[in-house]
Formats: sequence, C-alpha cells, structure tokens
Amino acid sequence: MALLDDVKSELAAIDNELPAAKKAQAATMIRFGGGLHLVQRHIVVEAQFDSFASAQWLQNAIKEIYGHSSDLIEVSRQAPAGDAVRYSVRVLRAGGALALQTGLLDRRKRPVRGLPSDIISGNIAQIKAAWRGAFLAHGELSDPGKASYLEIVCPGSEAALALVGAARRLGINAKARQVRSSERVTLRDPDAIERMLNLIGAPKSAREWTGKRNDGESRGKANRLANFDDANMRRSAKAAVEASEKVVEAFRLLGDSIPDNLRAAGQLRLDHRDASLEELGRLADPPVTKDAIAGRIRRLLQLAAKVEKQRAQ
Repeated sequence: MALLDDVKSELAAIDNELPAAKKAQAATMIRFGGGLHLVQRHIVVEAQFDSFASAQWLQNAIKEIYGHSSDLIEVSRQAPAGDAVRYSVRVLRAGGALALQTGLLDRRKRPVRGLPSDIISGNIAQIKAAWRGAFLAHGELSDPGKASYLEIVCPGSEAALALVGAARRLGINAKARQVRSSERVTLRDPDAIERMLNLIGAPKSAREWTGKRNDGESRGKANRLANFDDANMRRSAKAAVEASEKVVEAFRLLGDSIPDNLRAAGQLRLDHRDASLEELGRLADPPVTKDAIAGRIRRLLQLAAKVEKQRAQ
C-alpha cells in the first residue's frame, strides 16, 4: 500500500502537461472516480479518491482549467479492515457546465458511457494522461514479491474497453475482465507494468517496484535452491546408509574371496558412512573419482548378489 501511495503522489505532482493532456486527465479522473449524478434535476459532478494528492490535483484542475469552484470533503466509511478514508471532490452549482466542458455529456446532453471521443482520438499525451487519471482514480498495484499486476477498477464495460484501446495505442496489451460484478482492466506482464508506470509519469516508482520485485524473486530463488540442496543432502545421506548396510551383507556373504580393490572401496563406505561418493574418492589410496568409487561399490554388491543367487539355487 505504501508503494501505491508513492505512485499516486508522484503522478499527482506532475504539473508540466499541456492543457489538452490536463483536460484528458481531469475528465478521466471524474469518469473513473464517480461521475455525474442528478440531484433535483441538477447535474452534480462528484469523484472520490483514496489519495488526498489525487483529489487535490483534480480540485486545482477544475479551478485552473474550467474556472469552477469545488468542495473537497473527507469521507470515512466502514471497511472489513477498519475505517477507510476517502476524499470527495464535488461540483454542485456548475456541475452541468463542467460535465459539458469535460465531454462527459455529449452534444445531446447524454452521459458518455466510455470516455469522451476527444480523448480516445486524441494525441499520445492525452492517452497517457487518460491512463494517469484512471490510475489516480481507481488504480491498484501489486506489492513486490507477489504475483505481478497493475489494475484499474472501471465504472462500466464501455469505460474498460476504452481504456484497453488507449493502452493499445501506447503499445501495451491490457485485458478487460469482470471480477465480482466490477469491470477491471489488468496488466500482468512485469515488463508491461514497468513500461506503463514510466509512460504515465512515475519513473521513480517504476524503478522501485521493479527493484523490489527482482529482490523478491532472488530471495525466492535462493530459498528454492536452499531447499533443493537440503533435499539432496537428505537423499545422499539416506543412500549412504542403505549402501553401508548392503556392504556389510556383501562382506558376510563373500568372506575372504573379495578382490582387494572392491574390499577397500567397501571398507571406505563403512568407515565413513556419512560421506559422499566424491569424499570417499578423495579418501581412497590412491585417490580416485567418485564414479570410480561408485563403480567399485556397485561391483562389490553385484558380486554378493550373484553369490547369494547361486547359493539359493
């Protein structure tokens, strides 16, 4: 959650965009943050955010770009994890005028169900701004070390499809999906997530997210290797104990008829029951490879098995 707050703070601090891009961001923030409401035949514009910086950016944009005053209200609501605080930006008296100015009402004064056409057909700066606005309004980002995702909760299927099309114009493959009756647009590929964060204006957060994700993957790989090594050690120890028991039985069956090199290999196994084959090879006189010591022990056991079979017959 801390990283998500950092991303939104970084995005809300951007103040060097051209007017068209600022308008695209403001309109998208309103659309994805709440939208238009009809109160006593008057249109009210309201958008809620989990980030104060996001709400403050929209309030300033409404005043600077469109010339309307708005109210910024802190709203507290109950949630399973405790009280959740959200920040609501409301435009009451000039709501209808703002809705027309942002393109959220079409020329026939009907609400736009996706995103305004001026944004969809706009330049790349407007497309980036629209994605930035959607993320500020309802964006989510996975914690490093967990399954990677960047997700936008959308107000409807039309808005989700508009966002997918905007991502395609940026060269990024995003997917729309429905989760518990809510429409979402999701990025899963870590490289695509990093690129999107850079494109919408959060390069610092992108580096931090990628760095922490790589650290988490490295730790996970190290743990898997450690577990693998531990399992190998247990298997080797078990095999050594079983081999020692078989060597004891081979000595009993063969008695004095064991070739000297096979007897020496078997005795090494008995004298160093916890040692690996490689270690036994180094202890041999003269030293031999682990394949050589393994071969001698194997021939000793095969010889014992042959004698036991002959006796049985």
